[in-house]
Parts: sequence; C-alpha cells; structure tokens
Amino acid sequence: MILSEKLYPHLLEIDRAARERMDAMLPRMMEAAGVTEELKARDPMRWVGLMNTLKAQAEEIVLTELIYQ
Repeated sequence: MILSEKLYPHLLEIDRAARERMDAMLPRMMEAAGVTEELKARDPMRWVGLMNTLKAQAEEIVLTELIYQ
C-alpha cells in the first residue's frame, strides 16, 4: 500500500472513523453509567475513575470493530 500511495489515506480514514465512533459512543456510555456533571462536582475522583474506565472500554470496542476484524 505504501508503494501505491494508498496507505496514508487509508490510515486517515480509519482514524477519522475511530474518532467519530468514540465521539458517538462515549456520551451514551456515560449516560448509562450515571456519569454526570453533578457527580464530577460531588466526587471528582470517582468521576475520573469512571471516565477512564469508560474511555478504555470504548477504545477497546472501536479497536475490535475497526482494526482487529
């Protein structure tokens, strides 16, 4: 793909699709887990922990859907 100059456009498209998928998925996951601005103000450490967990889960889903398959 490098020689045919198709690799970089392909990688850019995969990156764009992954970012769009993350942007769509994360808010729904936050809502389902009860991660709100109120929680952020009341218990910031719990909010950070939940956000890190949700982000890792969303990244794993995106990697599985777009990269590994």
